[in-house]
Amino acid sequence: MQTKAILAQADVTNILDAAQKEADSNSWPVTIAVTDDGGHLLALRRLDGAAPFSAEVATHKARSAALGRKETQVFEEMINGGRTAFVTAPLQGLLSGGVPITVDGHVVGAVGISGVKPDQDVQVAKAGVAAITG
Repeated sequence: MQTKAILAQADVTNILDAAQKEADSNSWPVTIAVTDDGGHLLALRRLDGAAPFSAEVATHKARSAALGRKETQVFEEMINGGRTAFVTAPLQGLLSGGVPITVDGHVVGAVGISGVKPDQDVQVAKAGVAAITG
């Protein structure tokens, strides 16, 4: 039988806190979503000033990163690069800002950020992931 790592509530809190620290240090009003490996929402934190819409977008980015097992930026680049048929994939949030959390080569969850420019969303997401992966 195989075993796998899972995100504990303490891990989720560390991810949220690290992502918020990165966002706050840059005065970026974002929403932070954390999902498990199946794309199920574990936590959502909408910072002061973040648009209500960003909560939905961040959640979809995290879900897509978890289920797709790769950064959502890859999906956005595929679509922008001409593979427009990919917009029909049964996923939403195919925009930069979703980053999977990988432990021992296995995706255990994902972080999705929405609220600022694409590269800034990615920066905040990766800060959250780094809180538990080093």
